[in-house]
Amino acid sequence: MEQASWVPSSVDLDRPSVARMYDYYLGGSHNFAVDREAAKNVERIYPGMAGAARANRSFLRRAVRYLLSQGVDQFLDLGSGIPTVGNVHEIAQAANPAARVVYADVEPVAVAHSTALLADNPLAVAIQADMRDPDSVLDHEEVRRTLDFDRPIGVLMVAVLHFVSDADEPHKAIARYREALPSGGYIAISHGSADNVPRDGLDDSEKVKAIYQRTDSPLVLRSGEEIASFFTGLELAEPGVVPLPEWRPDSDDAFISAFVGVGRKP
Repeated sequence: MEQASWVPSSVDLDRPSVARMYDYYLGGSHNFAVDREAAKNVERIYPGMAGAARANRSFLRRAVRYLLSQGVDQFLDLGSGIPTVGNVHEIAQAANPAARVVYADVEPVAVAHSTALLADNPLAVAIQADMRDPDSVLDHEEVRRTLDFDRPIGVLMVAVLHFVSDADEPHKAIARYREALPSGGYIAISHGSADNVPRDGLDDSEKVKAIYQRTDSPLVLRSGEEIASFFTGLELAEPGVVPLPEWRPDSDDAFISAFVGVGRKP
């Protein structure tokens, strides 16, 4: 079994992790045989998975740049995953060197590698926390030290809510983050959906979901209408909640069955 000095002892190397599978799709190196096997099984069913991961990354970049244009210089990235090229702090600090970023993820490898990457960056930090427990995130000492909740903050939930089951009450969690934001704060969401999948591809969606059932975070595909409901209490930025490639495109993204949006707290 693989092992490396940067792997926390708590990591279960016999069970695939969605964060490490995502790292594999993006061409990263912080994944293990069990993650690659699961990811390759997904790719056999849906060969466009790597392109979908890159499209989500592209949305993250566009969303961060939009928030920067609105004067936001603080970011809380929930379910941030394992760092690869194009991280939030790289995008934000390239435009504003004073931008502050907190990455939060439940995956130990993601946090360990993020912490090493950010060792020389006093304005960015990674914490191990579960976004499904908002108070554990919002009350974390590093979050309170790094972010000023009296000023607008951009909360990023990119490609993470489709790993939060209905039983974990995603609406309740999002409402708690929204309540914590001052006026002028934002929430950005991308979420997988089966709405735009051709009928003959629905069986494939079920097969992909079955693979993720064996991971630490089973996949939940929601409708566009359900995803739009996550923005309750927020003012949607144009063009609203739309298929991912249609949100302020600046390049040709691969097809991805996902809806995205950015909402502002009044």
